[in-house]
Amino acid sequence: MNEFIKIVLGSAPEQTGVATLLLSRPPTNALTRQMYREISIAANELAQRADVSSVIVYGGHEIFCAGDDIPELRTLDAEETAAADHALQRCIEAVAAIPKPTVAAVTGYALGSGMNLALAADWRVSGDNAKFGATEILAGLAPRGGGGVRLADAIGTSKAKELVFSGRFVGAEEALEIGLVDEMVAPDHVYEAALAWARRFSDHPVDVLAAAKASLNGPVNWRGPRPTDRMVDRP
Repeated sequence: MNEFIKIVLGSAPEQTGVATLLLSRPPTNALTRQMYREISIAANELAQRADVSSVIVYGGHEIFCAGDDIPELRTLDAEETAAADHALQRCIEAVAAIPKPTVAAVTGYALGSGMNLALAADWRVSGDNAKFGATEILAGLAPRGGGGVRLADAIGTSKAKELVFSGRFVGAEEALEIGLVDEMVAPDHVYEAALAWARRFSDHPVDVLAAAKASLNGPVNWRGPRPTDRMVDRP
């Protein structure tokens, strides 16, 4: 049984089909190697469950995720560090690969690998007091688990480099302006707004949504002749 990551299914009618992947390691939900594994397990379960049509990634009312547990990382040798890096990447990719609409409900802080986790969701809703940051450099680290590439995909390479190189915090208004979040609401309404996003596409067939998401997240596999194959040279 997972200790720090929980799957919660709401009982209210408006929550039918919506599951919450809940981070529960107070006070900051800092990510450990155990949490990487638990997130991977939960994401894989959510991908398979027929009673789940969409997923909210949530850290609770106070804070989404303050990033990696740096004191734990400091204790690792080179081999353990490499294994931890792979485990983090697998956990982020597992969330990104959930073949259903996913929304990150961001309260408080989403920093370092916590911001990477939020970026693994299809959309992000944040409180107007939330702070984001690629803060790894402040601990002498580079973004881990593909976080740099995922950030660049969201906001562009130039802006991503500025955030990664500086490690500065980004407020919710700026995050909305640069495309880091999709909606900004009052802090007490973050989960409610994320639920609205999660239910937005609930009328569509789940297999069609999965195929649509795969077409956007991965390379296109052409079947049959390409359009250019039908072109002929004209004199």
